Order: sequence, then C-alpha cells, then structure tokens
Amino acid sequence: MKVLVTGGSGFIGHHLVSALVARGSDVRVLDIRSPTHMMAEVEYLEGSVLDVGLVKQAVTGVDQVYHLAGLPGMWMPDREDFYRVNCVGTETVLAAARAGKVRRFLHCSTESILFDYPGSTNAATAPTAPPAEAMPGAYTRSKALAEARAMTAAADGFPVVVGTPTMPIGPHDSNLTPPSQMLRHFLDSRVQLYLDFIVNLVDVRDVAAGLILAMERGKVGDRYVFGGESLRLSRILALMATISGRKHVAIAVPGGFAELSAGMLEFISDRLTKRCPSGTAEGVRIARSASDLSIDKARRELGYAPRPIEPTLRETIDFLLGAEQRLDEKQHPFRTAAE
Repeated sequence: MKVLVTGGSGFIGHHLVSALVARGSDVRVLDIRSPTHMMAEVEYLEGSVLDVGLVKQAVTGVDQVYHLAGLPGMWMPDREDFYRVNCVGTETVLAAARAGKVRRFLHCSTESILFDYPGSTNAATAPTAPPAEAMPGAYTRSKALAEARAMTAAADGFPVVVGTPTMPIGPHDSNLTPPSQMLRHFLDSRVQLYLDFIVNLVDVRDVAAGLILAMERGKVGDRYVFGGESLRLSRILALMATISGRKHVAIAVPGGFAELSAGMLEFISDRLTKRCPSGTAEGVRIARSASDLSIDKARRELGYAPRPIEPTLRETIDFLLGAEQRLDEKQHPFRTAAE
C-alpha cells in the first residue's frame, strides 16, 4: 500500500507515519519542513500543499492520502494565511488526489469547529460541515471551510472520510503544538491565571491509530471524533503540579476578562511586536464554548479505544521538562552541577 501523509513531519503526522511504517505501508511525506528525526523507510518531499506541481508529484502512484497539513495556531501576522493553507491547500490536495484516482482520502479536521457557537447548533452530530460564518475567528473559519470542501468531494463520489482529533498530547512534540504550548505555559508560570473550561486530552498515538481505523473502516462522507478524557483545566493544573513537583498559585478568571486580555495581547502583536501572543481572542472564544464531544461513533463503528490520559499527561510533562533542561544545558554549557 502506497500512502501519502501531508503534514507528516508534524506532531500527529510523525506518530501516524511511524504507525503506518510499522504496519508495512510504503509511506511518502509532503511537508513544508523536514522532521526532527527522519526514517530511512520513508520518502520525504519538502514543500507546500499550495504548490500544485509538487502536490501532483506527491500523489503520483499513491493509494491512500492522509491530509494533515495545515496551520494549527490561532495567530498569524496575515490572517489570510489560515484560509490559504487550510482551505486552499485542502482544495489543492483533493483535486490532485481525484485526478490521480486515489482510492481513499482522509481529511484531518479539528474539534474546535464542532462546539456550540451561535448559528452552529449540533454541529458535532450534523452530517455536513458547520457554517464558516458561525466560527469565532480566522483559524476556525478556515478549518470549517476545509472540512466543507472534503465533505463536498465525498458527496460527489470521491471516497473521503473525516477524522477529528481533540487535543493531542504525548512525547516528541518538538515544535510544541497548541496543547503542548498550553501545558508548557502553565508549567513555567508561578502564578497561573486560567479560564476553567472543559479540555478533552487524547494520547497522540491513539489519534494516529484512530485515523488509520477511519481510513480502513470509516464510512465515506462521515466524521469520526478521536478524543480521550475530558477534564476541567483546574483538574489538569492540579495534576500537573503533582506530576512536576512545581508549586503554583492558580487563579481562575472570568471568561469576559480572559477574552479582553487576549484581545489586548493580540492587538500588541498585530501592531507592535509582530510575534505570536500568549493568548488570542479566538482561542478564548473556543474555550468558552468547549464541550465534551462524544467518541461513541468511533468506538462503535471503528473499534477506537483510547487509553487513560493521566499516564500520557505524565509522559508529556516529563518530555517538556526534559526539553527545558536540554535547552538550558545548550545555552549554559559550562554551568556546573554545584551552580
């Protein structure tokens, strides 16, 4: 089986590629950057999903496409980049896959477009993608539009299935995806100002396994949510304190205050620093609407079975603290143990 994974150098992509290789698949990766650790068995193509010629080359001779490539953050200096990469990029890969007569196509979406925003009631169980105009910001609008393109292709007869991870955590998140960034932020904060919302954490390896199950067993045009365990952020912070041994003062803040503060940080980034802020108004709006999305369909139809999340949280924190120590040693190579 020849398989293409777009975004295969990313966090989920890395674990998906590893799982596919372990199953004996012939894997090709298309990504804008090379992975931290390259596998000898894998063919790597470096470039963008917006490069029509390169995407056509990438799908040549391929049986299956896992489309994971996208911009995952909540802030970019030019918000139109979200639309270009997440939506137009999806259109480009879909078009090339259809022209290349790919046998199965999996589109990786995001849980953040399925929450109960005004105008998108019951989006999680609806057979179509939620309306883009109901989304709380540029990132979620781009992902809703991308999922709509995938579902339209399925309705037109192309064998597309949609996989929707919640918030994946685990080891080897070298570039720090948003969930790991959140954990790292709170690990480093002595005073933790937080909005107490529902967070569904899932082991990234379970997400990879779920995507493979969806590719193999999923119904064309259907969406499958791959989540793990839902916890309030206050509970996660308590677990993190116990696991890390670091003492913190945790202070819950109202949603309105959190959104206003994030908006101010965004304004400073947009107008002055041009650097990613520690919070965005869209991120807060997502958190304020977050709910516990059901994974029953994935369990029932695919045999999806996620593991308990606490051991994975411990493994993730160990990885983040180890990365912190490695960075410190690199910056201060002559520091002695006594110091």
